[in-house]
Amino acid sequence: MGNWFELSIVDTGRLPLFCFFVALIGAFVATRVNVRLIRAKVGWFRNVNVGEMHIHHVVFGVVLMLVGGVSGLIVSSASQVAYSAAAAVFGIGSALVLDEFALILHLHDVYWEEEGRTSVDAVFIAVAMTGLLLTGLRPLSFDYGTPVNPGALLVANMALAVITLLKGKIWTGIVGLFVPVLLLVSAVRLARPGSPWAHLFYQKRRPRKLATAAHREERWRRPVIRAKIAVQEFVSGRHDLPSTRRGRRQN
Repeated sequence: MGNWFELSIVDTGRLPLFCFFVALIGAFVATRVNVRLIRAKVGWFRNVNVGEMHIHHVVFGVVLMLVGGVSGLIVSSASQVAYSAAAAVFGIGSALVLDEFALILHLHDVYWEEEGRTSVDAVFIAVAMTGLLLTGLRPLSFDYGTPVNPGALLVANMALAVITLLKGKIWTGIVGLFVPVLLLVSAVRLARPGSPWAHLFYQKRRPRKLATAAHREERWRRPVIRAKIAVQEFVSGRHDLPSTRRGRRQN
């Protein structure tokens, strides 16, 4: 294990990325344990308040990201250990910010509401992308051993990624940046029924395709979504409060 870490992480210059990865996961888990204890009113766990103002942990996250980012720039040429420490601070700050990503997105406290699951999705995506980078994969890589112009491959990959994302396949689009064959498969398959692609090309022009997409969504994707929500709730707690966003839209 020690030899693997030395050869695959330290010698390849990935120690700062590894420290960011570990800090991101550790800080996210610690934050979710803390907020769940606060919600359950266990012991001395309480929200941070200044007078009547509740200080969200995204505030501390922004400060830590600034400290880690600026420190990383200062010590980047000093030593890998110092750079890794700065990366770890940046990872902790990133976890705090991403854990309240939904609040930033909606500009409203939806932490325990259905919309709050967006924060967990954001953390999962960040962890997945960092993990892929740690394995040595690079997004939109051109080295396919083909005589095709690298610039043309880059443009083609980006176009396929945009199509995949427009078809509502977020996870496939992100992972496909590192494994381009997934982009090719997803780009030629049917879009999800609620996606921008389906709205533009299926809703009025090809209702049969929209019906097929809706059937596949109900039969194949819904069970996957339910499983994903179960995992999210196991990790982060239940997002079961009534949506105040919907109430505001109706008023």
